[in-house]
Amino acid sequence: MGRLALVLVAPAALTALVTAEPASSPATFEPVLHRFLSRPDEPLVTYRGTRRLEGRNERFNVDGWMEIATELTAEGFHYRVISEGGSDLIRGRVFRSMLENEEQIFANGDMARSSFTAINYDLTAGDSVEPGLVKLFARPKRKDVTLIDGAVYITDTDADLVRVEGRLARSPSFWTRRVDVVKQYARVAGLRVPVRVESTAQIRLAGTSTMTMTYDYEMINGVNVSASRAIAANTH
Repeated sequence: MGRLALVLVAPAALTALVTAEPASSPATFEPVLHRFLSRPDEPLVTYRGTRRLEGRNERFNVDGWMEIATELTAEGFHYRVISEGGSDLIRGRVFRSMLENEEQIFANGDMARSSFTAINYDLTAGDSVEPGLVKLFARPKRKDVTLIDGAVYITDTDADLVRVEGRLARSPSFWTRRVDVVKQYARVAGLRVPVRVESTAQIRLAGTSTMTMTYDYEMINGVNVSASRAIAANTH
């Protein structure tokens, strides 16, 4: 997924947009930023797993949910609906719109356009109030559905990505006017991957829709995740 692969973002909830001015000193900011940009992370080539999507629209007082099987192979990203229920509006204009956009990005081979590099972003220091984390303001250099205008939170020790907050630089579809996102990451089988997305989207004719998406991985880059977790647990 490259540096900060944002192709999995959905329309989204509970985001506080970043408006404060940079406050961290260059002495502490520059080394962490350099480590973040130069981390030799192994690329995510293949994976298999499931996701649960849950959404709600306040204007119509409706809910929707979807359980899907997901797979990334050399041929691209694909999903299959296992079960679903609730609002057709939520499932059609929010869930499927997001998943089809994800399929298209992989099909076009556009992963690099979402990477956290100087080509895609201007990064500046922010004043983080969370112990152990460094906050970086991230301003996209172009309007792109895979980029986020907001902030990135990384660990102050090894510059590992923990969380992203902000607004999509461009709406993912005609029906979605604005999308605010909170995306959380973790290391699974040694790779940094998204584990939860919360979003709030402004939908045409439907108002505000909120969504959460949680990830469960079965295999990453050919490694069985459950076996990897068992080995890690036995080493402690």
